[in-house]
Amino acid sequence: MSDPVQAVQASNDVIVGLTIAFGGLAPAVAIGLIVSKALEAIGRNPEAAAKVQTVMILGVAFAEAIAIYSLVVALILKFV
Repeated sequence: MSDPVQAVQASNDVIVGLTIAFGGLAPAVAIGLIVSKALEAIGRNPEAAAKVQTVMILGVAFAEAIAIYSLVVALILKFV
C-alpha cells in the first residue's frame, strides 16, 4: 500500500471494526450477567419473579442501548 489514501482508508476500516466489536462485546457480557443474576434471584425467591423480571428487562434495555450507541459511533466514523 504505497498510496496514503488507501492506508488511511484501511486503518479507518480497522478502527470501525474494533469500535463495533468492543462496543458489542461489553453489552453482551453485561446482558448475560444481568439475566444470570435475575434467574438466580427468581430461583431463590419465586414470589418476587414479577418484580425481578421487570427490573431485569429494564437493565437489559439499558445495556443494549450501549451497543446501539457503539453502532452509531461506528457508522459516523465510517461515513464521515
